[in-house]
Amino acid sequence: MARPPRFDESVLLDAAVRLVTAAGPAAVTMAAVARESGAPNGSVYHRFPQRAALLAALWLRTVERFQDGYLATLNSAPEPLPAARAAARHVVAWSRANPQEAALLLHGPDEFGRAEWPEEYVRRAKRGNRGVLEAVTRVAESLGATTPAETERISLAVIDLPLGIVRRHLGSDHGLPEYAEDLAECCAADLIGDRAK
Repeated sequence: MARPPRFDESVLLDAAVRLVTAAGPAAVTMAAVARESGAPNGSVYHRFPQRAALLAALWLRTVERFQDGYLATLNSAPEPLPAARAAARHVVAWSRANPQEAALLLHGPDEFGRAEWPEEYVRRAKRGNRGVLEAVTRVAESLGATTPAETERISLAVIDLPLGIVRRHLGSDHGLPEYAEDLAECCAADLIGDRAK
């Protein structure tokens, strides 16, 4: 029976997350990941033939972990308003539970070289983003949104607003305050307002 590889993709990407936490996306080089993980350079190049593939895999693993939980939360409530409120909370709760990954996502994909990503990664990113957009649009329509502006208001309530709370506090000395989830939910509900069905 073949031995599992000692330096599999997850070990290398975990090392890359630590590098981003310490010094930002520019710190993620093939050599730096090898040093941080204790892997030979060849192991890194075996998994990722170029830096663009490494950066793409790092971004996508992180954002997909977030999106999986976000979509599950958004789709779990039987009614749209509780689903929207729960989704706003999830953004903050996930960030609290995964502070390094949340900080990574706050950089945005362009800082991870999106323009240079191999096509397979670009397609994967578009598929994930499309899934979130479609889910938020469905919730917005269920809440009575009939115009692009109303749909954008719901999107602001369940994505951008809680992300703003995370962005404001995550990098501070004190981290996310204990009331951050409640604040995200309350503000999302206020922004959705009485237009919700």
